[in-house]
Amino acid sequence: MNVNLIRLELLSTPERERLLRRSEEDIASLTPQVQPIIDQVRGEGDDALRRFNTSFGGGTRPDGLIRVPAEDFEKASDRLDWRVREAIDKAAANIRTFHSRQLGNETWCMELSPGVLAGERLTPVASIGLYVPRGKGAFPSVMLMLGIPASIARVPHVVVCTPPSSDGSIDDATLYSARICGINEVYAVGGAHAIAALAYGTQSVPRVAKILGPGNKYVSAAKRLLYGKVDVGVPAGPSESIILCDERADASFAAHDLLIEAEHGPESAAILVTHSEQLATTVQAMLPRLVSELPQPRRQYCESVLSGYGGIVLTTSLSESVRFVNDYAPEHLEVLVENPLDLLHSITNAGEVLLGPYCPISLGNYAVGVNAILPTGGFARSCSCVTVHDYLKRSSFAYVTRQGFHTLSHAVKTLAEFEGFPAHYNAVLVRDRDLPSE
Repeated sequence: MNVNLIRLELLSTPERERLLRRSEEDIASLTPQVQPIIDQVRGEGDDALRRFNTSFGGGTRPDGLIRVPAEDFEKASDRLDWRVREAIDKAAANIRTFHSRQLGNETWCMELSPGVLAGERLTPVASIGLYVPRGKGAFPSVMLMLGIPASIARVPHVVVCTPPSSDGSIDDATLYSARICGINEVYAVGGAHAIAALAYGTQSVPRVAKILGPGNKYVSAAKRLLYGKVDVGVPAGPSESIILCDERADASFAAHDLLIEAEHGPESAAILVTHSEQLATTVQAMLPRLVSELPQPRRQYCESVLSGYGGIVLTTSLSESVRFVNDYAPEHLEVLVENPLDLLHSITNAGEVLLGPYCPISLGNYAVGVNAILPTGGFARSCSCVTVHDYLKRSSFAYVTRQGFHTLSHAVKTLAEFEGFPAHYNAVLVRDRDLPSE
């Protein structure tokens, strides 16, 4: 198999730009395919959802229901292997503990000057649609990462869309995880048509105010097309990672960890960045055997990624490696250097930073407690991981006494006159007349 080994200093400007864009560069080209899907869901509702479920590898229940019935949740818990339940419970506990710390004060107020009070109040978004992808497997971990913060934020109405199996059913682990999160409204629909359903509503799927959750490039394209119609939340597209190494990194750890995000799918990006040529060549030699030992389709995914949007990037120094990381702004960053904590302050653009040899991306994806729904496609330059605050909205408020108004009126009138807004000016002037002259 071919594993890209890229010398950063030899890249042309267009080659470097392509490396930084990864699979996100293809999303705009999907508009002609995705827009008709959105239009048909908007016009035909549930009929379009059932048709697209079948067209894209899923199915419909014999009774035609799109919403998962309550009895399926109970059966899921009974059928699920106790070891999987125990693992889900452990992960959920850490995720809940970590995210509970984020809530803070819901309301605060301060007196800015005598008679002038201002503050902020947090309230939950009225309705949230969570998108839990499925692909070739099931992702109960994504359900936990999305559902637990929603529970902590006390969102009044939370619904989930997730792709069905060929018989229209939803996997037991996802339903069990939804129940842990206090969610009982799950719809068997996935892909771009699920995003359209959440944005516009159908006969079964309710329209929501905000959508959160990762997906493939078709899901990402639908979100971009629906931006403005619905809040599409954190831009979470195909998986991506950087493993940042110095010459002291364990080559076996680095090689194994490079495959974590690569096995998600052919659109993923997985890069090892190092200034050590010896480490780079050692890892490159290890990868064919490690990939060959994976089952299909994961083996094929890794082969595609490591010869496509991933591989090994060789730099000239650790500082150049860090600069590349910040330019790339990865979803997941794993730091395998001698003193990882010393490097943390230099990392400015990353969805998450996992430090040291005993914190592989696997731990972050499942059970450490930090959220694994992270910005992709370079959006870590300006966006953050999913937190409780993604489910809340902040309203500022102010209360001004007569005394406080008097201290502000002259400045406000002056600025209103300067900016050319007479109605602003007059609203203050009419109140000035009620104040006693000094």
